[in-house]
Amino acid sequence: MIQSKKILLTGANGLLGQKVTELFRNETSHELILTDLHDNAFEPRGYDYFPMDITKKEDVKESVKKYMPSVVINCAAYTNVDGCETERELSWRVNVDAVKHFIIASRVNSAKIVHISTDYVFDGKAGNYSETSKPNPLSYYGKSKLAAENALITSGINFAIVRTMVLYGTGRNLRPNFVTWLINMLAEKNTVRIVDDQFGMPTIIDDLGWGLVKIVNMERSGIYNICGSEYLSRYEFAVKIANVFRLNENLVMPVKTSDLNQAAARPMNSSFVLLKAETDLGIKPLNVTEGLSLLKIQLGL
Repeated sequence: MIQSKKILLTGANGLLGQKVTELFRNETSHELILTDLHDNAFEPRGYDYFPMDITKKEDVKESVKKYMPSVVINCAAYTNVDGCETERELSWRVNVDAVKHFIIASRVNSAKIVHISTDYVFDGKAGNYSETSKPNPLSYYGKSKLAAENALITSGINFAIVRTMVLYGTGRNLRPNFVTWLINMLAEKNTVRIVDDQFGMPTIIDDLGWGLVKIVNMERSGIYNICGSEYLSRYEFAVKIANVFRLNENLVMPVKTSDLNQAAARPMNSSFVLLKAETDLGIKPLNVTEGLSLLKIQLGL
């Protein structure tokens, strides 16, 4: 029998935070406490919510002392990759300092921290990265996420780090992710330019959410790669989106990364080896067509 835990979830209003809340609420008996920077995106359904700025150390310490969670799931992050290049101080406060605040606060009651990281900790030159592959981030975003990983690894506290990539899904009052943005653009018959030389493994948030549920329920620690099971270019991904949602794939135009003049360098091949998550957690992530078909049902299309 799974022991009931008290879980503090940051970034609760975001794409991943909403899905994790839904899965924990429906599939577990754990007590959830939700927080984000702004007011609650959810209807009240039997759990506490409070707004908090996780970059403020004293606020983090006070909230952990008040609720005494046994697990902190950190879904909050500054994820605008190009924005991190220009807003370095802010991205560091959110992606690194906030994690350090939770490390300090969690020592009060030996809480475990489950933290979401990224494929951007790698340079993307080799691909097929396992949990033990050596990171080498190209962008400030990747450097900030790696710094947070290192803070956890050297902290001496109980932790799990989950690396993922190219998240998509749906929820309430969310800014568009790549898939929902592309659906809207193609539905309005706009031409879009998508890079064909960046490769990854797109991840529907349901799979990542399930991985987090498993890590908490099975009390797993350490680093895990959790993402979709299919490897393809962003352009190929866009064409599959068009096909699944019956939109015009001819509106999707391939371009090279060098044509876009993006502020941050991207890893060109950040594919993951998923063997550890599949064997240790018993999860089998969806491929792109399966994930998009599930999203289509969730969107009611």
